[in-house]
Amino acid sequence: MGNPEGGRRKPAEQQLGPVLRRRDQVKGGSTTDQRLLDTTAGPSEWVHTDPWRVLRIQSEFIEGFGTLAELPPAISVFGSARTPVDSPEYEAGVEIGRALVDAGFAVITGGGPGAMEAANKGAREGNGLSVGLGIELPFEQGLNQHVDLGLNFRYFFVRKTMFVKYSQGFVVLPGGLGTLDELFEALTLVQTQKITRFPIVLFGTAYWSGLVDWLKNTVIAQGKASEKDLYLFHVTDDVQEAIALVTKEVGK
Repeated sequence: MGNPEGGRRKPAEQQLGPVLRRRDQVKGGSTTDQRLLDTTAGPSEWVHTDPWRVLRIQSEFIEGFGTLAELPPAISVFGSARTPVDSPEYEAGVEIGRALVDAGFAVITGGGPGAMEAANKGAREGNGLSVGLGIELPFEQGLNQHVDLGLNFRYFFVRKTMFVKYSQGFVVLPGGLGTLDELFEALTLVQTQKITRFPIVLFGTAYWSGLVDWLKNTVIAQGKASEKDLYLFHVTDDVQEAIALVTKEVGK
């Protein structure tokens, strides 16, 4: 018979904003984002709670800006938290992290396991700055051991701001919904010229080719996007080419 949390076990570690809980201190319940967006508490509940949430949101921005303001030029690397350690994708993440450090950049990831851990590991092994920006989730595993400078956020939109503000480009490894979310948000910001000189590289042609074909043959073919939007990103299987593409606009 399944447990009340959808068959998932309670994690051994739980990150709630800046607070870390382990073992018997781990608590259930909703996350801060869920409570912010929940409308089931009643039509007038927001009058008593949302103004106070604004202060917490403000504090997250202040903490993020204050911690990351002096970062050197950095590239964010995204990818699946489920990437196995013994997979070619994981090894590619390590190589990319190391190569970015060799090129003079800090490496920023979501701070989790899988592809994120791989990039942080490569940065650490290259004696560079390895940054992790984590998020409070019901079953979050915490920041990986290769993060040198880490922040944990309650709100996705604050975390996303930090990724874009303190990165000069994105390298996107194969990933799931979270990875796609970051990718399309970045593409939208570039397309609408909210950010400029922001290269985006998709690593792994076999993984990304289906998405690129759909954009070209469906989205663009039906007039939902422009053909020039395909030039907002690059796709490659070569680590050095990925590094060259994602760093070429920096300093211009």
